[in-house]
This record gives sequence, C-alpha cells and structure tokens, in this order.
Amino acid sequence: MVKLNKLGSFLMITALVTLTACSGTSNENASKGNAASNSSASTSEADAAFAKGKYDPPIEISSVLMPKKYAHGDTKENNVHDRWMLETLGIKHKDTWYPANDDQYRQKLQLAISSGEKLPDFVSVPTNAVLTNQLIDSGQFIAIDELFDKYANKILKDHAAAHPELWYPFMRDGKKYNMPILEYTDNDDTLLWLREDWMEKLNLEAPKTIADLENIMDKFKNQNPDGLAPKDVYPLAISLKNKTNTWMGSLDWLFGAYGTIEEQWNKDANGNLEYGSVNPGAKQALAKLKEWMDKGYIHADSALWDEGKSAESWTKGTAGILPGANWVPDWPAPDLLKNVKGSKYKAYPIPAGPDGLIGTKWQNSGVNASIMINKDAKHPEAIFLYYNYLLDNMANPAAGSPYEYGFAKGYDWDIIDGQPTSDKEKIKDFNNEFPFLTGPARIPDLYMKTLVKLANGEKPVTPYEKQMAEFRKPENWAAAKIVMSQKDIRKQNYFTGAATPTMVSKWNLLRQSEMETFNKIIYGKLPVDAFDEFVTNWKANGGDQITKEVNDWYKSVSAK
Repeated sequence: MVKLNKLGSFLMITALVTLTACSGTSNENASKGNAASNSSASTSEADAAFAKGKYDPPIEISSVLMPKKYAHGDTKENNVHDRWMLETLGIKHKDTWYPANDDQYRQKLQLAISSGEKLPDFVSVPTNAVLTNQLIDSGQFIAIDELFDKYANKILKDHAAAHPELWYPFMRDGKKYNMPILEYTDNDDTLLWLREDWMEKLNLEAPKTIADLENIMDKFKNQNPDGLAPKDVYPLAISLKNKTNTWMGSLDWLFGAYGTIEEQWNKDANGNLEYGSVNPGAKQALAKLKEWMDKGYIHADSALWDEGKSAESWTKGTAGILPGANWVPDWPAPDLLKNVKGSKYKAYPIPAGPDGLIGTKWQNSGVNASIMINKDAKHPEAIFLYYNYLLDNMANPAAGSPYEYGFAKGYDWDIIDGQPTSDKEKIKDFNNEFPFLTGPARIPDLYMKTLVKLANGEKPVTPYEKQMAEFRKPENWAAAKIVMSQKDIRKQNYFTGAATPTMVSKWNLLRQSEMETFNKIIYGKLPVDAFDEFVTNWKANGGDQITKEVNDWYKSVSAK
C-alpha cells in the first residue's frame, strides 16, 4: 500500500511537470493572475479594516505568546485580552505558539527555521542581533518597508524618523525586516545616587567634578556620619565582575569623564566607529580607579560583584554612592531605608573630568524588541492595526476613554468604594499581566517628559500623568529631571548588528584580555602602562579587522 501511494504520487508529479512543460507560459500567467487577484483582495480587505478600525468579518492570525499570569478563570486560549482583541479589532488567534520560557522559545524558533516547520504569522524577536540575522537568512520573513510606510501610525513613524538608528539591527540590503516595538527612552541612563543624610551631616555640596566626588568619598570614609570605622566604609559601590558599562554599579560615567565610554562602539572625531575601551581616555580612567582602590574608596571584592551585589553594599549602609538609573527609588532604595534607620538618598548629576569632559552610556533608541512577519501570513498588515490601536489608545489614554484607569475593569483597575482605583492592594485578584502581542504600549519620550513635569511642580492632568504621580516617587521625578538636564552627555553605542566574521572567532578572547588587563591594573597587579601593550595586542589580534568590519556594517545600514 505504501509503495502504491509513493508510485501514485510520483506519477502525479510527473504528469504535473509534463503538463507545466507543455503549457508553461499559460500556467505561469495564470499563477501570476491568481497572485495578483489574491493580493488585490487582501489589499482591499486590509484597507477596509484600517478604514473601519477592525476586521469585519473577523480574521485569524497566529503569533507567539509568552507565559502570563491568568485570573478570573482565564486561560491562555480564552482570556480577557483575546476576547477584547476579537471584539475590538476583529482578530482572533489560531495555531499560536505558547512557549514555556524565553530559552524554550528561542530553541523552538531555531529548530523550526532549520527543519522547515510552519512558523506563526507574527514572530516576536528579542533584542538579539544574531537571532534577527538568522531569521532574515531563513527567507521565511518579508521586508516591511511598504507595510510600514502605508500602515504604521504617526507615533511609530515620528519616532522612527527622529531615531533612524533604531532600524540598524533590522536592515539587510537596504530593506527593513522587523517592526520595532517601542520602549521608554533614557530610562536606563546613569546618574549618581548619594546618601543624602551623609551629605547633609557633612555639609557637602553637589559634586561638579571628579575631584569634588573624591573629596566626598574621602569624607564618607574617614569622617563617616554614622560613626562607621574607615575600614568598614567603601564609598563607591561598583560591579567589576562581568561588564563595567552596565545597568547598576556602572563605570561608564567615569570613563566618560576622560572622553570615552568603555565596552561600546563610539564615534570618533572623524565620524568613524571606535571601540571605547581602547581609546586613550580609558587609560586615565583605569589610573583613577587604581588610585581609588588603593585609598579604599572601592571594595576589594568588587571584581566578584555583579550588579545586584554592588547595590547591596549601598543598601546595607557601607557605601555612600551608587551609580544607577532614575528608577532606583523603586529598587533597591527601599532596602536602604529599611536597613539603615534615618537614611536618605538623592540623585546627583554626572560630574566632569579634569578637562571638563562628561559622558555616560545611551543604548536605548526607544526599541525594546521587534516583530517579524511570515511571508505566508494572509494578513501581514494585521500587526500594524493591532499595534496602532494600542499606541493610539493605551499608551497615553484620554480622560473618559475606556482605558482611562487601565486595560480591563476587575483586573488592573476597579471601582472601590465608589472611586476608580488601580491600587493592587485594594483589588481582589488584581492582574495586569495581559498577553499583548507587542507587550505594553509605550510612547518613548512620554515617561521622562511626565516625570520632569512632576518634578517641576506641575499638577498631573492626564490619566497617564496621574498614574505616574501615584506610582513614581518624588525622588524618581527629580532623578528624571537630572537625566534630561544632562541629555547631551549621553553617548550612543553605534554597533547593534550581529557579530562580524572576525568577532565570531576573536571577540571572546579579546574581551577576556580586556577584562583581565583592566582588573589587574585596577588592583595594582599590572602597571597602568600595561594598557598600551593591551591596545597594541588588541589591534594586532583581530581588533583592527573587527573595527574595519564594524565600520563597513555601519556604512551599509546608515547609508541614505
């Protein structure tokens, strides 16, 4: 029976090939005609949906949804989000992937690409240049240029126009392959969080320079207001374990004081990209760090500390300065207040180096992740209809709109004692984890603008502003104002592509050499001049070639 089926299939294929060979022109034209007809019908249906704001009759799509918490009897196949999506937009799920976690999703995605398994219509892609390029190489996804130009809303288009660099990780041969998912800008920019109770007791002023900061560290250590012995105080909480240009306990601001940002690709005076860790300014920053280590301003265990551990030294009261983002008041500052009676904290601007230079990292062009569109998707434009709605209606909801207080009544907001509230302590079975295809809708500059407005003493007016006033602390508002007052010092990492050919074979060794050399200089196991030998070896062992490849990539994606 099996043999008969195989033979039948072979004969059928042979007949089709013969038929096609005999009448190839007419079949090809017929195929093109059908494709044009289907495309026309699809375009017409899409235009009608955008005109009306929903698909009528409803359409089915497949996508990827990561695990969420469900409440009120909801399930992953039947929940408040999916019911809303069908009712509001005329879109429902079919054959959607529900991976258990990020690792499983990535494995499933890569296996599907290699095996030819059917992929969902809309595939979420984390910020990962290697994975993005694998997906582009697979040939399973379409370039989105035309769809974006025709269907993306003003919020998305305006931000993309203001930040063309957001496209760089998604470009191939001049075409764009991923729809960017917007994130708040400047939310991870570094500033310095100081023990304000120590500053007040020592009658110290804000540090304007690195020299001023050194004076503060000396006072924190040797005249400690809490009565701690000098041997128990290490004023600056930093992490040297994995990266020094990181999200907590970072040193980007110190390298910035000497004209470079380490561990990222910066623009030099000629507009070319250079790796910040081999810039001469890095040597000066390392010399300063060695000096601080010798004076006990930095804990000797910093090389073993990750970001969380560096924060812990601040929250337990043995450090007085924590480099961190505007959101430190949410975490880890509450631990400081709990652990150290009478403690206070405050954000301060980044100080300048001896030549007046100031700089910190800025690696957020307002994109958190992206979505790629399967070439076989029947409704490729549907993701734009969906995301446009979220951006237009939920990212900054209007007063009186259905989303003024949240997404779903009884879930992330409710009427309690006659008043609307989104206080999770008051709402039974509170849940704000909704399986949005794009994650929560965010307008990139809205968060910081709102916090600055609150810091300036203006009253919150819009629902979004009221929510920020309720959930963000005044220290957070003030920190945002400092970040935005120093916006011009933020230095972008211009290389956001996949590893270049030489990076694949050489980068791990170069990074290992960098970390070892830098740590040995900081700890005095190598002289500061060892930096010069490191740079020479870095360039000879692949660094120069990588720099050329990085610049070639940058020119290819940034060409007008």
